[in-house]
Amino acid sequence: MHRVLVSSLVAATPRWLPLADSILRRRRPRCSPLPVLMFDRRAWSKPRKVSRGISVASRKANKQGEYCDESMLSHIMWWKEKMERCRKPSSIQLTQRLVYSNILGLDPNLRNGSLKDGTLNMEILVFKSKFPREVLLCRVGDFYEAIGFDACILVEHAGLNPFGGLRSDSIPKAGCPVVNLRQTLDDLTRCGYSVCIVEEIQGPTQARARKSRFISGHAHPGSPYVFGLAEVDHDVEFPDPMPVVGISHSAKGYCLISVLETMKTYSAEEGLTEEAIVTKLRICRYHHLYLHNSLKNNSSGTSRWGEFGEGGLLWGECSGKSFEWFDGSPIQELLCKVREIYGLDEKTVFRDVTVSLEGRPQPLHLGTATQIGVIPTEGIPSLLRMVLPSNCGGLPSMYIRDLLLNPPSFEVAAAIQEACRLMGNITCSIPEFTCISAAKLVKLLESKEVNHIEFCRIKNVLDEIMLMNRDAELSAILHELLVPASVATGFKVEADMLMNGCSIISQRIAEVISLGVESDQAITSLEYIPKEFFNDMESSWKGRVKRIHAEEEFANVDRAAEALSIAVIEDFMPIISRVKSVVSSNGGLKGEIGYAKEHEAVWFKGKRFIPNVWANTPGEQQIKQLKPAIDSKGRKVGEEWFTTSKVENALARYHEACDNARNKVLELLRGLSSELQDKINILVFCSTLLIIAKALFGHVRLVLFMLLLFSFLP
Repeated sequence: MHRVLVSSLVAATPRWLPLADSILRRRRPRCSPLPVLMFDRRAWSKPRKVSRGISVASRKANKQGEYCDESMLSHIMWWKEKMERCRKPSSIQLTQRLVYSNILGLDPNLRNGSLKDGTLNMEILVFKSKFPREVLLCRVGDFYEAIGFDACILVEHAGLNPFGGLRSDSIPKAGCPVVNLRQTLDDLTRCGYSVCIVEEIQGPTQARARKSRFISGHAHPGSPYVFGLAEVDHDVEFPDPMPVVGISHSAKGYCLISVLETMKTYSAEEGLTEEAIVTKLRICRYHHLYLHNSLKNNSSGTSRWGEFGEGGLLWGECSGKSFEWFDGSPIQELLCKVREIYGLDEKTVFRDVTVSLEGRPQPLHLGTATQIGVIPTEGIPSLLRMVLPSNCGGLPSMYIRDLLLNPPSFEVAAAIQEACRLMGNITCSIPEFTCISAAKLVKLLESKEVNHIEFCRIKNVLDEIMLMNRDAELSAILHELLVPASVATGFKVEADMLMNGCSIISQRIAEVISLGVESDQAITSLEYIPKEFFNDMESSWKGRVKRIHAEEEFANVDRAAEALSIAVIEDFMPIISRVKSVVSSNGGLKGEIGYAKEHEAVWFKGKRFIPNVWANTPGEQQIKQLKPAIDSKGRKVGEEWFTTSKVENALARYHEACDNARNKVLELLRGLSSELQDKINILVFCSTLLIIAKALFGHVRLVLFMLLLFSFLP
C-alpha cells in the first residue's frame, strides 16, 4: 500500500518527491543501523511506468526528463544525500536553487533552466539519464560545463567558481577550461566520483547550427579518461586500478570478491577470517564497496549485525565508509553491479583469476602487518623502504607488499628464492626493466589511444624480455620468473610461446612506429616564413610513424608548404622591400611577415605603409591587393594584420594537408592498437614479469650493498 501511494505521488507531480522520500524512509527496516540501498536490477535496466493514468501534461514532463519510476527516484535521493554533505558556502548557496524532480536537479522556473526539446539542457539530461550517478561534463566551446547537481559537486570538490557568480535567479552552473580538464577529473575521482565526459564533434558547422555531441568516455577512481591520448606527445601517468569490492559470509568464513573493470577480471578469496578481510580492506583502495546480506545472519540468530561481537571488527571497519547492500549469488550479482556502474554490455565476460589458497600459508594477521610496517601506520617505519631501494617504488613495491601480506605457495616461493640466488651471482649487465601497468596497457589498447611514446615503451618491454633470453645467466632467471608471473596474471605461458610473441609484436611495432632515427621527417623550414609556424603545425604528427606508411599525405604537406612560401614571397616581400627602402621622416613605417599564433596563420603585419600618393612604384600593386585579416568567425583580427586571397588559399590548402596527414597518423596508430588487442595476454604477462624482475633485482642489490657495507664495519 505504501509503495502504491509513493508511486502515485511521484506520478502526480515532482513537487511531492520530498514527501515520497519521507514515506520511503519511514518504511525502511529498523533491524539494522546501516542504510539500506537495495535496487532491483531489472527495474534499473528497464524502467517501468508507475501509473497508467498519467495525463498528457505528465507524459510531456516525462519526455523532459522527469522520469517518474522508482529506479530514477533512488538516484535523485542519492544526489540529495550528496548535496546535504556540501560544506563550502558557495556550493551550499547553489544547492538552495536545486529541485529534486529530475536527475539534473534543474529548476525550469529559473533563468536558463528550460528543459524543452532542442535545448542544451535537454541534451545533457538525455546523457545524464544513461549514467545517473556520474558527474557529467559537457564540452561547450572552450569549456567543459556542468549544471545542477554536477555544478555543485564541481564547486565543492574541484575548487571551481560558479558561472555568473552566486546570482539567485539562475540555475547552478560551473565548469573548467579545456586545458584544465585533466586536473578537474583528478580532483573529482580523488573524492570518489565517476565522471562522464561529453565531447563536441569538431569541424565546420553552419551559422547558428547546433553542434552534435557524443559520450567520449568516463573517468573513474583508478581508471582515467583516455580520449584523445593518441594525439599527445608525452607519457601518460596512470593511477593504480581500483576494484569494486564485495564481501559475503558463509560456513567457510568470509569471502572477498574483487572485480577490476579495466582488466575484466575478478577474484574470490574464500575462507578468510575476520582479521584477514579487515587487513585486505585497509590496504585496498576500492571504487565501490558492497556488503552481502549474508553478513547480517550471525550465530546469535539476529540480523542486527555489529551488536553482538561477531563481525564487530568488520563492522567497525565498514561503518564509517560508503557502501551498499546486495543480495543473491555474491559473484554473479557483484558482476552485474559492475556492469551497471561502468555501463558495460550484459554479455561482457570477466575472467576468473582467483588464486587457490590450498598449499599456501595464511595471510598476515592485521596486528602483525601493522606492527612490522607492511600497512602504513603512524609511528612505525615502512618495511618496504627497508627491503627495496628508493628507485623501486610504485609497481615493484606493490608486488613485494602483496607477497608479504599474502605469502605464496611453496612452488612459487621456491622459484622466487632460486631467482634471487641467481641474481646475486650474475656477472653480466642487466636491462633497465621498463615497468608498465597492466591496467594501463589494457585500457589504452582497448580504447585505441596508445600514442607513439607508449608504443616505444611497449617495444622496450618486449626487447628486454628477449635480451634476457639471449644471455645465459639472465635466461635462467627468466625461466624461474615465469612461475610467479603466471600466478600473478592467471596466464600459463611457456618460454617458447613468450619469445615468439615478443618477437612478432616488437617487429610489428618497429615496422610502423618511428623510433627517432629517421631523417625524412624534419619540420619544414622555409625562408621568410617564421619557423614557429611550421613547428606548431607539424610537430603534433611528424616523427610518430614511419613516412613510408603515409608518403602521399606527407608529400602533400611538403607541396602545400612550398606553395604557401611562393604566395608569401610574391604578395608580401615586395611590400617589405618597399618599406625598408622608404625613409620616413617620422620613423613610423613598419612591415613584416608575422605569425598569428592564435589564428594559426601567416599574415603581413604593418603600420603606416600605405603611400599617400600612388606613383606606380614597386610594391604598390601588392599593397592594393591586401585586405584585412579575419578570424574563423569572420571578424577583423586587428588594424595591423593583412593578407591576400592568394595567401589565404595557400594557407587553407596547407592546413588541409596537415589535417589529412594528422588523421592518417592517428589512423595508423589506432590500427596498430587494434592489431595488438589480440596480443594483450602476452603484453600483460611481459609487463608483469618485468615488474617482478625489477622488484627482486632491487631487493637483491640492496641486500648485497648492505652486506658489503657491514663487512667494512669493525
